Amino acid sequence: MNDEVFEMLRHYKEGKLSLEGLAKKLDISISEAIDLLAELGIEAPIEFDDYLKGFEVFKEK
Repeated sequence: MNDEVFEMLRHYKEGKLSLEGLAKKLDISISEAIDLLAELGIEAPIEFDDYLKGFEVFKEK
């Protein structure tokens, strides 16, 4: 893992970068970003209720 990837992951973990932003910066899909975060044991810096709200918005599209 290079320094740029590490920096982007750190920004995501600190809540300074969204999941979509992380995926775009790393030039990977959102599902690949989720897999990468899971492999590294990095949890999303959001509350579960926020996650559910985002999921509802996604379902409406």
